[in-house]
Amino acid sequence: MLLTEQPSSTTEVIMGSSSSSYAPKTIYLDVDGKVQRVVFSRHCSPCDIKELLYSSSNIARNTAILLVDPEGALISIDPTMPANNPNSLYKVVPHSTSQGGEKEDMFQNVLSQVAEQFSRAFRINEIKTEVTNRLAMLEKRVELEGLKVVEIEKCKNDLKKLRDEMTSRGGVRVNCNSKYNFTDDGKKLSPRRDVPSYPKYTLSHETIEALKKPTFDVWHWEHNEMLSCLEYMYHDLGLVKEFNMNPITLKRWLLAIQENYRENPFHNFRHCFCVSQMMYGMIHLCNLQERLTMTDMCILMTAAVCHDLDHPGYNNTYQINARTELAVRYNDISPLENHHCAVTFQILSMPECNVFANIEPESFKQIRQAIITLILATDMARHGEILDSFKQKVDNFDFTNEEHIKCLKMVLIKCCDISNEVRPTEVAEPWVDCLLEEYFIQSDREKSEGLPVAPFMDREKVTKPTAQIGFIKFVLIPMFETVMKLFPQIEEIMVQPLRDSRDHYEELKQIDDAMSEIAALKHFTSDIKHFRAQL
Repeated sequence: MLLTEQPSSTTEVIMGSSSSSYAPKTIYLDVDGKVQRVVFSRHCSPCDIKELLYSSSNIARNTAILLVDPEGALISIDPTMPANNPNSLYKVVPHSTSQGGEKEDMFQNVLSQVAEQFSRAFRINEIKTEVTNRLAMLEKRVELEGLKVVEIEKCKNDLKKLRDEMTSRGGVRVNCNSKYNFTDDGKKLSPRRDVPSYPKYTLSHETIEALKKPTFDVWHWEHNEMLSCLEYMYHDLGLVKEFNMNPITLKRWLLAIQENYRENPFHNFRHCFCVSQMMYGMIHLCNLQERLTMTDMCILMTAAVCHDLDHPGYNNTYQINARTELAVRYNDISPLENHHCAVTFQILSMPECNVFANIEPESFKQIRQAIITLILATDMARHGEILDSFKQKVDNFDFTNEEHIKCLKMVLIKCCDISNEVRPTEVAEPWVDCLLEEYFIQSDREKSEGLPVAPFMDREKVTKPTAQIGFIKFVLIPMFETVMKLFPQIEEIMVQPLRDSRDHYEELKQIDDAMSEIAALKHFTSDIKHFRAQL
């Protein structure tokens, strides 16, 4: 019980006001000419309320009391009493016992007990209603999370049956060994056989909106957070519902994807997320949901997620020159891209990771072929061929023509794969450092093995500006400007940043050239001084 003096000379007595989520009741008393406010919970008993009245009126507790309204009518002292206001004050008056007083007291006690029983009954009903509402909310939450007990138990039983089979199957990843062995880590495909345990993140409205834009900063996110973002994209685009994907299987599949990207400086899981997020952003920016089918959406997103699976960090030129197992297996034809496709469908061949388990075989065949086509299109050796084909179609593009749509999807995944310079400089520039680091590792190895070294990968010849200017001017801008003919809305958000990036690196190159000239002049001056000294 809390007794406080109010600035307005109104005294307040509170009891049990926080004992329930329901609003308390308030009555106003006239105590020696002062207004006193009494607040009590609807769950208080009549005895509790009488204690409040004794405290507020300074009447001895062994004295019987009555509660009367301004007209002198008696008010029942229990939680159901009517509330009043400061203009209609109740008054607590002592009740002297007279003849028949004992019977009246007994009657009042019985009445109080009955009122208390009613109060308890009301309280039980309120608690029952509150518990029922909370249970309903919990059931809805469980359903939304896709983690119903029945589903989890079924999943556990299925996994138990599959465990022995998967163990006996062993590692299924294709090794890339050759006389130049770069797979010493012995990494194998490792799909999760338990219910996924990465934390469930609730994405804020700001994050959800940022995911749809090319300006998204991919450097601020841990692997678990990126997994949750990818999971959200599949739900948001309606792919989980459209293809009847088991939400738990989707989690396991994403975990298997993440675990089968190597820790390369550039071609790693963060690059996978970067490309997938850009694809998700282009889908929204270009309103592709209104132009393409749900199957096309699924093909674009899944190809983006899987496009560099198990990349060893050494490009196709190295594979072919070093005569690696991949180059031999795929006859020097896009060995890495063929390997990415193979690993993609090795993961999907495992029942606990097959997000397409609930679609018709013919539909899966169509999706599989399209994903392979898109991943193979990321081989930069085919860049000119694919872009020329798209240029021939773009002026009279027909969204009902399957060949046109196929070509568009190939160009879209190419755009996303090499889209880093579309992002703000502070997001894009670290990717250049990562790529150069991977290039230098390869060129150092090529030198040690006596293999040809590309000048743009040689740490002694390339600089950041020289590496980027030509790529932006002759690869990125022409491709994105061609896409802009079909989707003009990308100019401000995607094409202009590329032009700005080109200008940025050209300025850096001018500075580097000027510094080189100054250094050369100083060296020349030093040589002249040395020559004169000898004379």
